[in-house]
Amino acid sequence: MSLRIHNTLSRGLEEFTPIESGHVRMYVCGITVYDYCHIGHARSAIAFDVVQRWLRASGYRVTFVKNITDIDDKIIRRAVENGESVKALTSRMIDEMYRDFDALGVERPTFDPRATDFVPSMLEIVARLEERGLAYQAEGGDVNFAVRRFFGYGKLSGKSLDELHAGERVAVADGKQDPLDFVLWKAAKESEPDDVKWDSNWGKGRPGWHIECSAMACAILGETLDIHGGGADLQFPHHENEIAQSEGAHGKPLARFWMHNGFVNVDNEKMSKSLGNFFTIREVLKAFDPETLRFFVVRSHYRSPLNYSDVHLQDARSALRRLYTALDSAPPSDVPVDWANPYARRFKAAMDEDFGTPEAVAVLFDLASEVNRSHSAADAGLLRALGGHLGLLQGDPRAFLQSGARVDEAEILRLIEARRQAKQAKDFAEADRIRQNLVEQGIVLKDSPSGTTWEAVS
Repeated sequence: MSLRIHNTLSRGLEEFTPIESGHVRMYVCGITVYDYCHIGHARSAIAFDVVQRWLRASGYRVTFVKNITDIDDKIIRRAVENGESVKALTSRMIDEMYRDFDALGVERPTFDPRATDFVPSMLEIVARLEERGLAYQAEGGDVNFAVRRFFGYGKLSGKSLDELHAGERVAVADGKQDPLDFVLWKAAKESEPDDVKWDSNWGKGRPGWHIECSAMACAILGETLDIHGGGADLQFPHHENEIAQSEGAHGKPLARFWMHNGFVNVDNEKMSKSLGNFFTIREVLKAFDPETLRFFVVRSHYRSPLNYSDVHLQDARSALRRLYTALDSAPPSDVPVDWANPYARRFKAAMDEDFGTPEAVAVLFDLASEVNRSHSAADAGLLRALGGHLGLLQGDPRAFLQSGARVDEAEILRLIEARRQAKQAKDFAEADRIRQNLVEQGIVLKDSPSGTTWEAVS
């Protein structure tokens, strides 16, 4: 079975073949580095880390570019608030970003360009758009993209210009010819620091956000990419605007495949600072180990919404312990994956169907059950190797099991209640799963007519 990927542009699954045989060129929108990364960033980073791992496992050479936005309104405001230079702020936050991503097992991209290093490339694109009549300079000095002059605007988001105008609440300002026009080059303001101003044909200024990605992607990977990815929140307007300016400048498709990971919700509400349900990676890792957070992300499909809660993280930790318990029962042999093996074949089929990690994780649990029965070093080796394609199960099993080996009392009581409800609903398989889960963590349940009690055993 060949790899199929859901293409946001066509809204369907398509068989994947790269432009250049054997070589995949992938660009993923990265972080605006003015603060610590949050769990939404973790979700996207892990999702595309799994994508590039599987592409390599499928025999492709992957050139993976993930940019760093180091110039932006938010960055400038934060640097001014802190009384530091923009470069000092962004350099510090880039270090913090990699501290988080390294902990989560996210492999470094092939290239991680900073936007400020590509301003000349951005200016070249803006000049070409102006020559083609797709850009104009407004009275205030900004250079804007003329959306109505670009045929096909809205093809990624599926929105027509009339629909977009119907929902437009922003009045035409700053000399824009149309409310949907977006800025390519921002004229410098006297109040802004000198280190965020560059010379251009249109006066001193700095790039708009959208033009940054077009310039970096084109300069490193070429005018047409195999895969362009990012979070679902970037589909419109960021990626729609990238398409308009890139294709307007070069006359070629920007990317053949567009991939978008789903949103992160917190207790079934969209994560938002205004709702007070906003969590940084750093905060989450104070309560849960990094591999548990990674496993929590990986066991959901990358396109599905991900509902974050402590309960779900606790369940993920318990589930991951089951896999490590199997590895602890049989020292794994270090051998290459035999893709003819039934478990490996099922794993591959799942991953080849739009990176189907939920089904792939289910294969890991089936294989773990086999390891528990067979105590086979070969089966344990296969379990570890397959887990490695998801960035999981590469640690020492005993060390993982001994770290936080006991769940807390509140969690035990929660699982006992969940088991009671499962038995009441006659879902005995789930009730048995919960009991076994607790046994693997050293908790033995004792049922009696008066209820269920528990005991911790060595």
